[in-house]
Amino acid sequence: MNRSSARVIADLEELAALTSDKRGAQRVAWGPTWRKTREWFTGKLAELGITPERDGAGNLWATVKGASSKSLVLGSHLDSVPGGGWLDGCLGVLAGLEALRVVMEHGTPALTIHLVDWADEEGARFGRSLTGSAASAGALDAKGELAHLVDRAGVKLPDALAENGITLAGMMTAAKYFQKLDAVAYLELHIEQGPVLQEIGKPVGVVLGTMGVERYTLKFVGQAAHSGAAPIHLRKDAFLAAAEFALACRAISIEYSGKTPRTRVVATCGVVKVEPNFVTAVPGSTEISIDLRALDGKVLRKMLADAKAAAKAAAKKHLVKVSWSPLISITPRPFDETLMGFVRDAVKEVSGSAPELPSGPLHDAAEMAAIVPTAMVFAMSSPGVSHTQIEDTPKPALDKSIRAFLLTIDRTLAHHGAKKNRARGS
Repeated sequence: MNRSSARVIADLEELAALTSDKRGAQRVAWGPTWRKTREWFTGKLAELGITPERDGAGNLWATVKGASSKSLVLGSHLDSVPGGGWLDGCLGVLAGLEALRVVMEHGTPALTIHLVDWADEEGARFGRSLTGSAASAGALDAKGELAHLVDRAGVKLPDALAENGITLAGMMTAAKYFQKLDAVAYLELHIEQGPVLQEIGKPVGVVLGTMGVERYTLKFVGQAAHSGAAPIHLRKDAFLAAAEFALACRAISIEYSGKTPRTRVVATCGVVKVEPNFVTAVPGSTEISIDLRALDGKVLRKMLADAKAAAKAAAKKHLVKVSWSPLISITPRPFDETLMGFVRDAVKEVSGSAPELPSGPLHDAAEMAAIVPTAMVFAMSSPGVSHTQIEDTPKPALDKSIRAFLLTIDRTLAHHGAKKNRARGS
């Protein structure tokens, strides 16, 4: 393990000891443990002589000036879900901190480097994820999307923001702050959060982009009836219609999944609410969620069309009605080919091969990809799960992923330095 990897892992272990309990990490955004995390991180930056700035959305920015005012942005998030793991989000921030250490040890970088800890990536408390990065990308309507949100304890989001010195109006200034950075590239290191790299025995991967998402709640409405008195052929069973829809969505995901990582798709029915919900009643009403994801926008639209046809057919078969309510729609975000080339070369150098895979989970990189060339490095997850205290990555894989990330930064800086020199020569 090299010096940089050792320092990053030591920082990760220190942060975990500071902000975790027996249930796991507790760095939920806008809360006291999250604030303590940022105080700790600010102390780490102070060791480098860096005083971070906070923009109007609560994103925390650390800067090392380069030979050019154009900038490379490195980012991820320090916040976690309740009972989360020791790596989700914070790996990228602390690897970015190490990148600042390294460039400062070697003189002035070709580009100015900004390291950002995005605010409330998880959305764990109020349900709106990617809050800080969406604000920076100009994709957040703070008043329209956030003003009405309330957590489980009844606390309103604007009140939680006020505890942290943030206002909804101030959030709308984050996009202008980002524009002034004159960013030419965004890079992020993150754990995979799934089992693909572990299954193929590879420590590091190249991320093709973040999948697009179509997410809805469906409501099937039939007629509640006594389970003993209602003949099967006369029932209007809303649950059976929902169940048939769920199986159809699984079939849709199998049909549209190709043989390559780029063409993998998924469909998930994660929430089911049945009424009247007792043992002797035929279900008269059932709500079910559908979450469709694909990297190809055309494929995602076809999946949604097929899902709607499947819901209509299931409703007709079981003599019920169905309605759809939208939850979220996100465009697929393929990453920049040039930057992915740098990632691919770096991953090959440290591990011998460069497997490619899409990201099913969303990341701040998804918001950045809409406005600046973007790429990500994935570290193997073991046992292939995240958002739980058992989340882990073997240290040899952490070592390789950190080294690949730092090499990608080197290649990006060299590329833009060479471009600047060519421009001067012309």
